[in-house]
Amino acid sequence: MQSMPKTTFVAYSSKIEEVSAAVFDAVRKANARTLPIRFEPWQFNDVAGLPLVSPILEKIDDSPFLVADITTLNLNVIYEIGFAIGRGKRVFIIRHAGIAGDKELANSAGIFDTLGYHEYSSVEDLAHRISAEIEESPLPIAHPPDRKALVYVLEPPSRSQAVSILVSRMKKAGFYHYRSFQPGEDTRLSATDAIRQVAVSSGVFVPLQESHTPGANIHNIRAMFVLGLADGMSTPRLAIAPSGFPIPLDIRDTVKPYQRAEDIIEAVAEFSPSVVSHASRLDPSELEGTSVLQALNIGDSRAENEMTTLGRYYMRTDQSERALRGEVNLVVGRKGSGKTATLIRVRDKMRGDRRNIVVDLLPDGYQLIKLKEDILEYLTEGARQHLITAFWEYLILLEVTYKLLEKDADTHRRDHNLFQLYVDLKQAYEVEDFSSEGDFSERLLNLSQRLTNGYRSRFGKQDTQKLTAAAVTELLYTHDLKKLRQKVSDYLNFKESVWILFDNLDKGWSTQGVDVIDAIVLRCLVDAGRKLEREFQKAGHDLHCIVFVRNDVYDHLMRNSPDYGKELRAQVDWSDPDLLREMFRLRLASGLGADNANLEFEKIWREICVSHYQGEESSAFLIDRTLMRPRNFIKLFNHCRGFATTLNHSRIEEDDIEKGVAAYSNDLREELNRELTDVMPYAKDLLYHFMDAQAVITRAELDGVLASAGIGTADYEDVIKFLLYYGVLGITASGQEHFIYNVNYDMKVLEVRIARSGANTRYIVNPAFWPGLGISPPPPDILLSTAVS
Repeated sequence: MQSMPKTTFVAYSSKIEEVSAAVFDAVRKANARTLPIRFEPWQFNDVAGLPLVSPILEKIDDSPFLVADITTLNLNVIYEIGFAIGRGKRVFIIRHAGIAGDKELANSAGIFDTLGYHEYSSVEDLAHRISAEIEESPLPIAHPPDRKALVYVLEPPSRSQAVSILVSRMKKAGFYHYRSFQPGEDTRLSATDAIRQVAVSSGVFVPLQESHTPGANIHNIRAMFVLGLADGMSTPRLAIAPSGFPIPLDIRDTVKPYQRAEDIIEAVAEFSPSVVSHASRLDPSELEGTSVLQALNIGDSRAENEMTTLGRYYMRTDQSERALRGEVNLVVGRKGSGKTATLIRVRDKMRGDRRNIVVDLLPDGYQLIKLKEDILEYLTEGARQHLITAFWEYLILLEVTYKLLEKDADTHRRDHNLFQLYVDLKQAYEVEDFSSEGDFSERLLNLSQRLTNGYRSRFGKQDTQKLTAAAVTELLYTHDLKKLRQKVSDYLNFKESVWILFDNLDKGWSTQGVDVIDAIVLRCLVDAGRKLEREFQKAGHDLHCIVFVRNDVYDHLMRNSPDYGKELRAQVDWSDPDLLREMFRLRLASGLGADNANLEFEKIWREICVSHYQGEESSAFLIDRTLMRPRNFIKLFNHCRGFATTLNHSRIEEDDIEKGVAAYSNDLREELNRELTDVMPYAKDLLYHFMDAQAVITRAELDGVLASAGIGTADYEDVIKFLLYYGVLGITASGQEHFIYNVNYDMKVLEVRIARSGANTRYIVNPAFWPGLGISPPPPDILLSTAVS
């Protein structure tokens, strides 16, 4: 007796009739053949009298795998792809090769290139492909649960006040340590990373955004995929959306709409107990069918997502130890070089002594942009400096006070030395018309909003407004500042040291580039920190204020400052491949367990990855494409591992490296394009003009690329210096390639070599960008000829 064929669900959008007709006809043709599989398109599940989503999800549950068309990105289809993966189903993704559809949008969102897809050119082509054998083994989704950072947050590109409230209330609910996807740090969402993040979570927070919000379309695509994953894995999740938002059908009954802040607060309060309940049910002891490669936990590419684990594998360097000793005012480094990791190291080390006070301040940017737009653009330069310095000094003092009161809320009742000092300090802090509710971001927003309201009521929008010291005092201060400073000083007599750590300042800068006001904001923050250090050190207290900032932005902003270079800096950029390899060894050894702490890198690496890729030692091949940034090494490895585990490989094979490097290169192209735009807005989208160029180019050819990007000839030299500074370009000389990180970030070395070669200079595009820009590797004789010339 012949067994009944399995029924497989087919999901697709009906937006483009040619696509929906092609899928429907291909399904009909495939079903006419004798196959062990019968395909069922989504229209067949539209049962009268039943919610549409119910039969669809049931069909996915019953299907051996899911076929999904992404020519156009229908939010419901994206949710169903995530749901199927979460249910442990294989997803066979297809798209029409002859129709652009939403291909560009899909590339910007990420997800699909790391899952892979088949492009069909006709009905017959698609019918033939789905009639052939399709791998049914599911994507691996088993990961040990994260017991310390229970929740995962999918943040949108534009962090609105609603998102700030969501994150603030989440922290208030006790989920202070959390993992997140931040588009400002990672421009594209990897499907494998999203799967891992949801799988280890006990709760997922997802805000949806209205289409008119910048970046909303890309964010909502990611949101639906993550929500599908969470529902498929039965992981508690909270989705919120503005009232009136057209909620996709698949999640319509489970999204919490909001009009007021109270709606978000209530939604988080109702949701939070389910996170704790889910965490208590998880049993991490057994991960059946999980390979060593899949289960290996090397941490996260963003230090913010590994605050609870970084101490296990943090690599101490001379520069980071200088920060730990309080010898610097600034920690500078390129994006992904380890600034935030250094902050976490300093914070955790200092918190180990309860006598220390550690205040880590990480604004999310929204508040600073508002302050800049509402006030700072209307002031004279002198008034800006006066107001901003006073603002930072006041804010830091308030946050130190808040931390003292928070930390000793119970202790002071049992300590007679502290009791009266605590009461006096609290009285000086809790004054009328001042709210200390929420986290730092909320307090910063409240202070900025009060300053804005006061300024507008007094001056309106008058340009080049001058402010006297008395006007600043009236606008800014709610407290008796002299009294508050003295009460803090008295209290610190019973403390050891105070550490103020300030990060994320560049998140408040415009996507149109850094301007003069941004320069003043940073300059004044450093000045305010130094001023507080001097004042409290004179009173006999050990106070340190350290600002963490990207070094390229710092150099750009401070170059014209009268006291440039005056600050003591720790630079955390990397130039030694062996140190980068050791950083990764510590993570690998930690992921394998305590018994492997002393294993050599080579021994671990050979277990999880092929030894060579196209004749080159594999770890060296990957490191050469990281721009010498730890974050990039972790991201690149995770891309390669993602493809390996998707294909059920027990280690990373050459094909996995090829696919992983291609996906990583696309990410890097967008990230570096954004970094360039931050400091040179007229170079927007410059990297895309290197598409299909030669890997090694002459100066004349480089000028042609710049001209095609619309850059004026007067700016050529500055742009080329920035491309060299970022590591996008290097030069070939004496038979070697020289990138900025090969010369210890000393631009003079590159400039002298270029001057020596003159018109014969050969520039090389960093191989990290080759796949993402469609650049073919140069034949060996080209590099040889450049050396001879």
